[in-house]
Amino acid sequence: MMIAPITRLRFDDYSEILPAFSIIVMMSFTYNIGIGMTAGFVVYPLIKILSGRRGDIKAGMWVLALLSLLFFVFYPY
Repeated sequence: MMIAPITRLRFDDYSEILPAFSIIVMMSFTYNIGIGMTAGFVVYPLIKILSGRRGDIKAGMWVLALLSLLFFVFYPY
């Protein structure tokens, strides 16, 4: 049931597919949904910037990306 929404992704746009793939991979390897989601919050803006589509990122996404990046910096491994 959790994999069904993958069919609604736009597979022709790599800036949408790569963050979704990274979320799925992180959730699978860490066995933690929260870490997978925070990884997606960091990867999504990075991929959009690298693809030259900075305007697609809303202000709230920048805040989530910054907070998620701080989570990974200060996460007690």
